[in-house]
Amino acid sequence: MKIKNLTDFLENRFPLTLQESYDNCGLIYGHEKEEIKAVLIALDVTEEIVNEAITKKCNLIISHHPVIFRGLKKLNGSSMTERVIEKCIQNKIALYAIHTNLDNHKMGVNKEISDRIGLKQVEILSPKKSTLIKLAVYVPVDSIKKIDQAIFEAGAGNIGNYSECSFKSIGKGSFKPNEHAKPHIGKINNITNTEEIKAEYILPLTRLGQVLKVMNENHPYEEVAYDIIPLLNEQQDIGSGMIGKLDTALKTEDFLNKIKDIFGLKVLKHTALVKKDIKTVAVCGGSGSFLIEEAKRKNADIFISSDIKYHEFFDADQQLIIADIGHWESEQYTINLIYENLKEKFSNFALHLTEENTNPVKYF
Repeated sequence: MKIKNLTDFLENRFPLTLQESYDNCGLIYGHEKEEIKAVLIALDVTEEIVNEAITKKCNLIISHHPVIFRGLKKLNGSSMTERVIEKCIQNKIALYAIHTNLDNHKMGVNKEISDRIGLKQVEILSPKKSTLIKLAVYVPVDSIKKIDQAIFEAGAGNIGNYSECSFKSIGKGSFKPNEHAKPHIGKINNITNTEEIKAEYILPLTRLGQVLKVMNENHPYEEVAYDIIPLLNEQQDIGSGMIGKLDTALKTEDFLNKIKDIFGLKVLKHTALVKKDIKTVAVCGGSGSFLIEEAKRKNADIFISSDIKYHEFFDADQQLIIADIGHWESEQYTINLIYENLKEKFSNFALHLTEENTNPVKYF
């Protein structure tokens, strides 16, 4: 199997277009046509991780955090990042990162956290805007069933818990083919009037290319008339953080002890325990202070994340509890998430979870 086979699968499920503008996801080092021997999955890429890959004869490392996050100007071994890249080059080990495109997906990092806590009725805490478009295509009446099926199968027409959604209106289309045309109906240099259906579909921008491809392949007209309209609507299954509910409310102290057990915490930083019980829980793996206001707006009892600064703890404002469980701790199960996704598709391939703990933060 080539690297491209694996990365195409990941990017079809967790598109690179979902990554934040500051991020650096995808194939960071290596060639997509290279054959994969084995894969090591890790949260970070350190020198110890590269050594582990060498020991386990892995020539591809998939990490959550990209090893090259900021631009490299030199490559002389003066930093950990430079030494990692140099060692990977020397040992022909490819590097692939799946970061905020995994964070922003409804089945990504925050779903993994929510599942481990036992949250139900989960939804994206802060859905993204401007990631949806409306496609309107004009179709002869006798072709609408075929077009519908192709467009739905390509990923259009999904709204929340509903699929195969569209709106159709009937009207009159007119056109005049010139001498170079090969019209499906009508005659050269004659105006043709025909009954057509205007079919409208909502789809994520990430699926536009594939939807247009199948639309053109299945449309009978030589020149397909269609409109692409950007939307400001929120995309319900793409965005930051997640919020859900416990089946049964827990006393706050009991819930915090549960969180310590689940994430293996020696210490848990939090604001004043202003809630006696916990029922509604908001989460964000990694650095999530930008979601505090959204967690308050959606009436979360507690917001679980990491990298909360001193002054940001004041933003709880007696309205909810903020719990900082640590960056590595909040995302530690991401490697299991990546593994399970790959195992589903490549069940007979050598996939290894790292045995190294890359957390740079220690507790005395």
